[in-house]
Amino acid sequence: MAATTDAGERKAWETLATLKTADVCRAATVSYDAASGLYTVRSFGQDIVVSPKDRTVSGLLPVPGCLPGEYGELFPLAVLWYLVLAKDIVPTGKLVHLEDLRGGDIFVRGSHVLPLENMAKRYGNDKEGFVKKGLENGGVSVPLADAAVRLFPLPRAPVTVTLWLADEEFPAHAGLFFDSTSGLQLPTDILWSLARLSVLTLL
Repeated sequence: MAATTDAGERKAWETLATLKTADVCRAATVSYDAASGLYTVRSFGQDIVVSPKDRTVSGLLPVPGCLPGEYGELFPLAVLWYLVLAKDIVPTGKLVHLEDLRGGDIFVRGSHVLPLENMAKRYGNDKEGFVKKGLENGGVSVPLADAAVRLFPLPRAPVTVTLWLADEEFPAHAGLFFDSTSGLQLPTDILWSLARLSVLTLL
């Protein structure tokens, strides 16, 4: 991500520069290398490198299905704000829907609807493929529904995706949940972008 004049991003970089690196690492569960001046953030099983000095975010891999600029521009901004806003709060394990978070109801209508139906159609009879794809993207299998994976787009913002397989009576169904603490970590619009990217990584 190249440096930009966007006011919100500039503010995030400026704020990050004022924070103690040890505090950022503890709150966000990331690492910092003093010699290079770089933060490393684990995301979907890969390392994202953040350079406050150069104001860049690198290490991103393409995500099929993303709109132009959606991952290359919006996700790095989410990573940046995560470093600034993350709190040292342990996830509760209690799962909530996106619409249950403050202001989240506007992100489950119209163009903001997550492509969960597409995922259900793809994996409606392929439980093993669903779990395998999740593991390939740094996730873990969890004992929910017929199958479920927990992905980590950012360390303290886990996303749990559930799958109910198709049967003679009902079609396949997929669901997506955040930890109940996610609303304390990031604004809902950023959480929505993490939810969308989580689904797209599984397609």
